[in-house]
Amino acid sequence: MRLHVLPTKRFKTFALSLYVGIPLTESRVTPVALTPFVLRRGTASYPETISFRERLDELYGAGFGFDLYKRGDYQIVQFRIDIINDRFVSSNQSLLREAMAFLGEVLTSPALEDGRFRARYVESEKTTVTKRIEAIINDKMRYAAERCIEEMCKEEPYRLLALGRKEELAGIDADSLYREYQNWLANAVVDLYVSGDTSLQEVQTLAESFFKLPAGEPPRYSQPRMLEARKEPQTIVERLDVGQGKLNMGLRAGISYGDESYPSMLVYNGVLGAFPHSKLFINVREKASLAYYAASRLDGHKGILTIQSGIEIENYERALGIIQEQLAAMQRGEYTADEISRTKAMLSNQLREIQDSAYERIGFDFNNTLSGSERTSDGLREAIESVTPEQIQAAAQQVALDTIYFLRDRKEGN
Repeated sequence: MRLHVLPTKRFKTFALSLYVGIPLTESRVTPVALTPFVLRRGTASYPETISFRERLDELYGAGFGFDLYKRGDYQIVQFRIDIINDRFVSSNQSLLREAMAFLGEVLTSPALEDGRFRARYVESEKTTVTKRIEAIINDKMRYAAERCIEEMCKEEPYRLLALGRKEELAGIDADSLYREYQNWLANAVVDLYVSGDTSLQEVQTLAESFFKLPAGEPPRYSQPRMLEARKEPQTIVERLDVGQGKLNMGLRAGISYGDESYPSMLVYNGVLGAFPHSKLFINVREKASLAYYAASRLDGHKGILTIQSGIEIENYERALGIIQEQLAAMQRGEYTADEISRTKAMLSNQLREIQDSAYERIGFDFNNTLSGSERTSDGLREAIESVTPEQIQAAAQQVALDTIYFLRDRKEGN
């Protein structure tokens, strides 16, 4: 496990983030997705869920949770604990020590029965994950976004949903999941971040005491394979019971977080569709009144840019045409000084706000760990400020449309 300590006296709490990442694969995406749901139910010292939660209450209401997502071609589980610094309460114990002990147990000493996970926890959390997956199809905006990526990345692990596959959950039991959990710990990339009034020496001593992980040099993240866009974009039309169409587009940007031209791609995405002043919002939603929403999103770790819009089904051709016009305008270098300055100001504000949140600071630093880069928020802000119109155009000319995905109604003849 690698340790990352961000010493600061700015906050009255300690923030702990534990990232556990493993390459996305067909065979293990579902058991890995299920694992943190089971781990949150209990540990060896607090095997009952109620005692697990009571322990957090005893620690002055410490907050605990986890997130599950994909970055690049990795499936990542992020566990979080925030706990008050004991200097601000009448405590006779080191609350950082207690938080580290608790987090170490969550990861490496789960509640077991007969040498495997507790069966009732596994069955209960299978239901939880099933409902989470089913909820995606009810959120048509998210469903369309996921389906666009799935179609675009058919030949890549990035197509896989971080929550796994619903149909595979039934075949998982307490014994098989525990074996997968052991393999997960043995092969994962593990990074522990601690932000607060502490030191690397203190955190290292505590980590050695409470995290029972395999010995040896921890693995590192490898960079994702970035494919070129299809020579001719593919068009996928899917029909469901919907009243509003979802037009999504997947583009290959060819620029990732660690690249020197990444700041230019950030400005490109900002001018195109990341903000309310962006071209997509103004031209598709405001001027043409064709979309309920229209925006773009950059995945810097995969080098993919996606466009999302919600439209009336009969407006598909017009909306598609206007979106493509904005992409072409970006490639021709057609943007105003005002568009660029407002975009830089928005990006700069976002980077400044990182300093106001311990978890945002941790998340920014973890981007460096993922990408093998050494960016600072100040350095990235300065790089963004120095981006020229010519550099934006150069980034735009690397962006290529790969997939058009349209979710529409079931009506025939349309």
